[in-house]
Amino acid sequence: MGTLNLLAPVMLLILLAVGINYQTTPEAAPKVSEQTNESIAAPAEVGDVKDAVEAAQRYRLDAAQSKFIAHALAGGLLWFKGHDHLVAVREFTGEAELTPESVNPASLQLTAKTASMVETSNVFTEQQKQIIDKELREIVLLPAQYPDISFKSTNVSGKSVGNGQYDLRIGGELTLHGVTRPIAIPTKVTVTGNDLRAQGEFEIDRSDFKVKATSAMHGLIRVRDKVKFTFDIVGHRL
Repeated sequence: MGTLNLLAPVMLLILLAVGINYQTTPEAAPKVSEQTNESIAAPAEVGDVKDAVEAAQRYRLDAAQSKFIAHALAGGLLWFKGHDHLVAVREFTGEAELTPESVNPASLQLTAKTASMVETSNVFTEQQKQIIDKELREIVLLPAQYPDISFKSTNVSGKSVGNGQYDLRIGGELTLHGVTRPIAIPTKVTVTGNDLRAQGEFEIDRSDFKVKATSAMHGLIRVRDKVKFTFDIVGHRL
Protein backbone atom coordinates (compact mmCIF):
# COMPACT_ATOMS: atom_id res chain seq x y z
CA MET A 1 0.00 0.00 0.00
CA GLY A 2 2.83 2.33 0.74
CA THR A 3 4.24 1.81 -2.70
CA LEU A 4 0.87 2.53 -4.33
CA ASN A 5 0.56 5.72 -2.34
CA LEU A 6 3.90 6.84 -3.64
CA LEU A 7 3.05 6.02 -7.27
CA ALA A 8 -0.30 7.80 -7.29
CA PRO A 9 1.08 11.37 -7.57
CA VAL A 10 3.44 10.27 -10.35
CA MET A 11 0.62 8.66 -12.33
CA LEU A 12 -1.49 11.78 -11.86
CA LEU A 13 1.25 13.99 -13.27
CA ILE A 14 1.66 11.70 -16.32
CA LEU A 15 -2.08 11.78 -17.02
CA LEU A 16 -2.15 15.57 -16.75
CA ALA A 17 0.78 15.92 -19.17
CA VAL A 18 -0.87 13.66 -21.72
CA GLY A 19 -4.10 15.61 -21.42
CA ILE A 20 -2.37 18.95 -21.96
CA ASN A 21 -0.53 17.69 -25.07
CA TYR A 22 -3.73 16.25 -26.45
CA GLN A 23 -5.53 19.59 -26.08
CA THR A 24 -2.76 21.84 -27.43
CA THR A 25 -1.87 19.81 -30.53
CA PRO A 26 -5.23 20.38 -32.36
CA GLU A 27 -5.07 24.09 -31.55
CA ALA A 28 -1.64 24.42 -33.18
CA ALA A 29 -2.85 22.88 -36.46
CA PRO A 30 -5.07 25.80 -37.56
CA LYS A 31 -2.10 28.15 -37.15
CA VAL A 32 -0.06 26.06 -39.58
CA SER A 33 -3.05 25.97 -41.93
CA GLU A 34 -3.46 29.75 -41.75
CA GLN A 35 0.19 30.30 -42.61
CA THR A 36 -0.12 27.93 -45.56
CA ASN A 37 -3.17 29.79 -46.85
CA GLU A 38 -1.35 33.11 -46.62
CA SER A 39 1.64 31.77 -48.56
CA ILE A 40 -0.71 30.53 -51.31
CA ALA A 41 -2.59 33.83 -51.47
CA ALA A 42 0.53 35.95 -52.11
CA PRO A 43 1.29 34.61 -55.63
CA ALA A 44 -2.33 35.24 -56.63
CA GLU A 45 -1.90 38.93 -55.85
CA VAL A 46 1.30 39.05 -57.92
CA GLY A 47 -0.57 37.35 -60.75
CA ASP A 48 -3.24 40.06 -60.67
CA VAL A 49 -0.56 42.73 -61.15
CA LYS A 50 1.01 40.74 -63.98
CA ASP A 51 -2.36 40.47 -65.74
CA ALA A 52 -2.77 44.26 -65.54
CA VAL A 53 0.65 44.83 -67.07
CA GLU A 54 0.00 42.32 -69.84
CA ALA A 55 -3.13 44.23 -70.87
CA ALA A 56 -0.81 46.38 -73.01
CA GLN A 57 -0.58 44.94 -76.53
CA ARG A 58 2.67 44.97 -78.52
CA TYR A 59 3.02 45.15 -82.29
CA ARG A 60 5.99 44.68 -84.62
CA LEU A 61 6.10 47.23 -87.45
CA ASP A 62 5.98 45.89 -91.01
CA ALA A 63 7.85 48.08 -93.51
CA ALA A 64 6.68 45.96 -96.46
CA GLN A 65 3.04 46.88 -95.78
CA SER A 66 3.72 50.48 -94.75
CA LYS A 67 4.37 53.86 -96.33
CA PHE A 68 6.73 56.44 -94.87
CA ILE A 69 7.29 59.38 -97.21
CA ALA A 70 9.27 62.65 -97.08
CA HIS A 71 7.38 65.25 -99.13
CA ALA A 72 9.26 68.03 -100.87
CA LEU A 73 6.70 70.45 -102.20
CA ALA A 74 7.38 73.95 -103.46
CA GLY A 75 9.96 75.35 -101.09
CA GLY A 76 10.47 71.98 -99.51
CA LEU A 77 13.49 69.70 -99.21
CA LEU A 78 14.24 69.03 -102.88
CA TRP A 79 13.60 70.61 -106.24
CA PHE A 80 14.32 69.16 -109.64
CA LYS A 81 13.00 70.72 -112.86
CA GLY A 82 9.99 72.18 -111.03
CA HIS A 83 8.58 68.85 -109.80
CA ASP A 84 7.66 67.87 -106.27
CA HIS A 85 9.50 64.96 -104.68
CA LEU A 86 8.29 61.90 -102.81
CA VAL A 87 11.22 60.30 -101.01
CA ALA A 88 10.25 56.97 -99.45
CA VAL A 89 11.83 55.23 -96.49
CA ARG A 90 12.03 51.65 -97.72
CA GLU A 91 13.59 49.95 -94.72
CA PHE A 92 12.69 50.42 -91.08
CA THR A 93 12.03 48.33 -88.00
CA GLY A 94 10.31 49.01 -84.72
CA GLU A 95 7.61 48.21 -82.20
CA ALA A 96 4.46 49.88 -80.93
CA GLU A 97 2.63 49.31 -77.67
CA LEU A 98 -0.97 50.26 -76.90
CA THR A 99 -3.42 49.43 -74.13
CA PRO A 100 -7.02 48.93 -75.33
CA GLU A 101 -9.45 51.66 -74.24
CA SER A 102 -7.14 53.29 -71.67
CA VAL A 103 -4.30 53.92 -74.22
CA ASN A 104 -1.48 53.82 -71.66
CA PRO A 105 0.87 52.09 -71.22
CA ALA A 106 1.76 53.02 -74.79
CA SER A 107 4.99 53.56 -76.71
CA LEU A 108 6.60 53.69 -80.14
CA GLN A 109 10.16 53.10 -81.29
CA LEU A 110 11.28 53.10 -84.91
CA THR A 111 14.65 52.90 -86.65
CA ALA A 112 14.94 53.69 -90.37
CA LYS A 113 17.90 53.00 -92.64
CA THR A 114 19.04 56.27 -94.19
CA ALA A 115 20.43 54.52 -97.27
CA SER A 116 16.97 53.09 -98.02
CA MET A 117 15.49 56.55 -98.77
CA VAL A 118 14.81 56.84 -102.51
CA GLU A 119 12.86 59.01 -104.93
CA THR A 120 9.51 57.43 -105.85
CA SER A 121 7.60 60.12 -107.76
CA ASN A 122 6.49 58.85 -111.16
CA VAL A 123 7.11 62.26 -112.77
CA PHE A 124 10.81 61.44 -112.98
CA THR A 125 12.56 59.10 -115.37
CA GLU A 126 14.72 56.31 -113.98
CA GLN A 127 17.82 58.28 -114.93
CA GLN A 128 16.58 61.34 -113.08
CA LYS A 129 15.79 59.22 -110.02
CA GLN A 130 19.32 57.90 -110.02
CA ILE A 131 20.69 61.45 -109.99
CA ILE A 132 18.39 62.44 -107.14
CA ASP A 133 19.21 59.33 -105.09
CA LYS A 134 22.93 59.88 -105.59
CA GLU A 135 22.75 63.43 -104.26
CA LEU A 136 20.53 62.36 -101.38
CA ARG A 137 23.27 59.98 -100.30
CA GLU A 138 26.30 62.15 -101.03
CA ILE A 139 25.06 65.65 -100.17
CA VAL A 140 21.98 65.52 -97.97
CA LEU A 141 21.60 62.35 -95.87
CA LEU A 142 25.16 60.97 -95.71
CA PRO A 143 24.20 57.38 -94.78
CA ALA A 144 27.81 56.23 -94.49
CA GLN A 145 28.22 58.65 -91.59
CA TYR A 146 24.66 58.57 -90.25
CA PRO A 147 23.22 55.15 -91.11
CA ASP A 148 20.09 55.38 -88.94
CA ILE A 149 17.19 57.74 -88.39
CA SER A 150 15.44 56.86 -85.14
CA PHE A 151 12.44 57.87 -83.09
CA LYS A 152 11.69 56.84 -79.52
CA SER A 153 8.58 57.98 -77.69
CA THR A 154 8.78 59.53 -74.25
CA ASN A 155 5.04 60.06 -73.68
CA VAL A 156 1.77 59.21 -75.37
CA SER A 157 -1.48 61.05 -74.74
CA GLY A 158 -4.91 60.80 -76.31
CA LYS A 159 -8.10 58.80 -76.13
CA SER A 160 -10.09 55.98 -77.58
CA VAL A 161 -12.87 57.17 -79.91
CA GLY A 162 -14.49 53.76 -80.21
CA ASN A 163 -14.47 50.87 -82.66
CA GLY A 164 -10.78 50.26 -82.13
CA GLN A 165 -9.79 53.82 -83.10
CA TYR A 166 -7.60 56.24 -81.14
CA ASP A 167 -6.60 59.88 -81.50
CA LEU A 168 -3.12 60.19 -80.07
CA ARG A 169 -0.28 62.64 -79.68
CA ILE A 170 3.07 60.86 -79.52
CA GLY A 171 5.86 62.88 -77.97
CA GLY A 172 9.42 61.69 -78.27
CA GLU A 173 12.94 62.19 -79.57
CA LEU A 174 13.92 62.12 -83.23
CA THR A 175 17.56 61.47 -84.09
CA LEU A 176 18.59 62.54 -87.59
CA HIS A 177 22.03 63.35 -88.96
CA GLY A 178 23.49 62.63 -85.51
CA VAL A 179 21.30 65.26 -83.82
CA THR A 180 18.47 64.49 -81.39
CA ARG A 181 15.50 66.83 -80.97
CA PRO A 182 12.08 66.50 -79.29
CA ILE A 183 9.04 66.34 -81.56
CA ALA A 184 5.32 65.60 -81.18
CA ILE A 185 3.43 63.55 -83.76
CA PRO A 186 -0.40 63.65 -84.04
CA THR A 187 -1.43 60.12 -84.94
CA LYS A 188 -4.63 58.28 -85.73
CA VAL A 189 -4.44 54.61 -84.74
CA THR A 190 -6.82 51.85 -85.77
CA VAL A 191 -6.70 48.35 -84.28
CA THR A 192 -8.37 45.56 -86.24
CA GLY A 193 -7.92 42.03 -84.95
CA ASN A 194 -4.18 41.46 -84.58
CA ASP A 195 -3.19 44.42 -86.76
CA LEU A 196 -2.45 48.03 -85.84
CA ARG A 197 -2.44 50.89 -88.35
CA ALA A 198 -0.97 54.31 -87.52
CA GLN A 199 -1.50 57.31 -89.82
CA GLY A 200 -0.38 60.90 -89.54
CA GLU A 201 2.09 63.57 -90.56
CA PHE A 202 4.64 65.90 -89.02
CA GLU A 203 7.17 68.53 -90.09
CA ILE A 204 10.76 69.18 -89.15
CA ASP A 205 13.16 72.01 -89.86
CA ARG A 206 16.30 70.59 -91.45
CA SER A 207 18.43 73.29 -89.81
CA ASP A 208 17.48 71.90 -86.39
CA PHE A 209 19.23 68.69 -87.41
CA LYS A 210 22.20 70.33 -89.16
CA VAL A 211 21.30 68.92 -92.56
CA LYS A 212 23.37 70.90 -95.06
CA ALA A 213 21.60 73.62 -97.02
CA THR A 214 23.49 73.16 -100.24
CA SER A 215 23.05 72.26 -103.87
CA ALA A 216 24.99 70.18 -106.30
CA MET A 217 24.93 68.97 -109.88
CA HIS A 218 24.19 72.52 -111.10
CA GLY A 219 21.38 72.98 -108.63
CA LEU A 220 19.33 69.95 -109.62
CA ILE A 221 18.70 69.37 -105.93
CA ARG A 222 18.23 72.20 -103.47
CA VAL A 223 17.93 71.72 -99.73
CA ARG A 224 15.42 74.04 -98.06
CA ASP A 225 14.23 74.28 -94.49
CA LYS A 226 10.89 72.50 -94.11
CA VAL A 227 10.43 68.76 -94.60
CA LYS A 228 7.01 67.14 -94.23
CA PHE A 229 6.72 63.45 -93.45
CA THR A 230 3.55 61.41 -93.89
CA PHE A 231 3.16 57.86 -92.70
CA ASP A 232 0.75 54.95 -92.95
CA ILE A 233 2.40 52.26 -90.86
CA VAL A 234 1.13 48.74 -90.22
CA GLY A 235 2.08 46.55 -87.26
CA HIS A 236 1.27 42.96 -86.34
CA ARG A 237 0.60 41.83 -82.79
CA LEU A 238 3.37 39.90 -81.07
